[in-house]
Amino acid sequence: MGFSRCILLFLLLLHFSFADDATRNDASVRPKSPSCSMEFVSVKVKNWVNGVEGETVVGLTASFGAPVPSQETEALRLPAVMADPFSCCSKSSSKLSNSIALSMRGDCDFTVKAQVAQSGGAAGLLVINNEEDIFRMECSENDTSLEIKIPVVAIPKSEGDIMQKSIGSGRKVELLLYSPKRPVVDFAVVFLWLMAVGTLICACLWADFVACKQTDNYNQLEPPLSGTNSEENTENEVVDINAKGAVIFVIAASAFLLVLYFLMSAWFIWVLIVMFCIGGSQGMLACVVALILRMCRGCGRKTIKLPFLGDVSLLSCFVFPFCVAFAIFWAANQNASYAWIGQDILGISLMINVLQLARLPNIKVASVLLCCAFCYDIFWVFISPLIFHESVMIAVARGDNSGGAAIPMLLRIPRFFDPWGGYDMIGFGDILFPGLLVSFSYRYDKANKKGVLSGYFLWLVFGYGFGLFITYLGLYLMDGHGQPALLYLVPCTLGLTVILGCVRGELKDLWNYGDEPSSNRSDKA
Repeated sequence: MGFSRCILLFLLLLHFSFADDATRNDASVRPKSPSCSMEFVSVKVKNWVNGVEGETVVGLTASFGAPVPSQETEALRLPAVMADPFSCCSKSSSKLSNSIALSMRGDCDFTVKAQVAQSGGAAGLLVINNEEDIFRMECSENDTSLEIKIPVVAIPKSEGDIMQKSIGSGRKVELLLYSPKRPVVDFAVVFLWLMAVGTLICACLWADFVACKQTDNYNQLEPPLSGTNSEENTENEVVDINAKGAVIFVIAASAFLLVLYFLMSAWFIWVLIVMFCIGGSQGMLACVVALILRMCRGCGRKTIKLPFLGDVSLLSCFVFPFCVAFAIFWAANQNASYAWIGQDILGISLMINVLQLARLPNIKVASVLLCCAFCYDIFWVFISPLIFHESVMIAVARGDNSGGAAIPMLLRIPRFFDPWGGYDMIGFGDILFPGLLVSFSYRYDKANKKGVLSGYFLWLVFGYGFGLFITYLGLYLMDGHGQPALLYLVPCTLGLTVILGCVRGELKDLWNYGDEPSSNRSDKA
């Protein structure tokens, strides 16, 4: 089995079909307690130490108290004062007037802390959690003392400890609380939609319109198969997916997802990053070499013989180090604000290469694969919480068990127009699985000499784009809760293929296409 096949199988096994934002804040959640009527709203806590602005902290309002301003210009910049006692459960000996009080969590109800801070003249209260998360401060059902007229905000332990140490060392700490509203339309998701649909179209048309057909196999860093011609080499590089393999894959993917869920850690993330860099650099090499050969067909004729690889082109030897350097640079700077660009370039290159190496022979196999993936997505997003008390797929995608580190097997783009920032993202599987079917439709149309409108490719591209639109609409309507994208993409692609096949009387041919002996097949793609 060639190196490309190994990368293909690894990538497919690592697919995670989700359209979830790992950094989206819970901006509006109704509290459970009937005694409180306020919504939980995310808050930005800007802070200054001796006049120097620090990193903005994200907090969450209580289900009681006054709302915070939605505009930064409407908020007041006030000094921060630690309550004494720090629990803020009794009258504070420190002066809280015209300041924002800091309190630790525990020892009394949240409403008691708020009443103590308010009676001391504080303009707001920050409650520091004893754990590294943002908790919800609710009222008890029997609590009737809700005359709280100051905002009450919870913040994580680490940020609270930094503020506490700064105040304890005598430095002046100032805070400003405000809660900007998210835009109604997320424009970043439009660019992500274009990126996903464009990748799918490009991968399907790549072989005919970009890649240059060669009379040798020297444009890859792999040894040519001895005793075979170039056409046979090309066929050997293609992985035909069968129905049995499709079922086994979904079972293996489920097992691997559980392994990630239980064993995910920072070092395990780095293993995935290394494998992603290997596959991404391989895909980038194939794409870059193909583009260069398209512009200069004679560039790949000169070869060099390498140990274990045999004859490879000088062009590949020249391009490969740059691809590896690009992947290493991305891995070393993956937390930088611009890292998403490198990740998307590597990911798109890898997916284009995968869709050149893998193919579905007919709709029968496509139905098995996509229906299994359809059930896989729904189970691990919606049903797994009944067993594991949380969505396994969303937990893995968000990196909940790895300190927030996320897997790199996705395309992402920043929310440029959202004051809360974060990323919109889509898993590779949400492009690869429908892409296998769309790629088959293009090969089928080409082999049967179908026109643009009488064929299937254009309609499936429209179906995929519409399904992806419905996915993000569902994400918006579900207030950012992770959605199984294949729940929408499979009906809009496979379902559309079956409907068109029935209407045109070609469903039987689509279903059994490729099952006849190879000598009678017109599709050699």
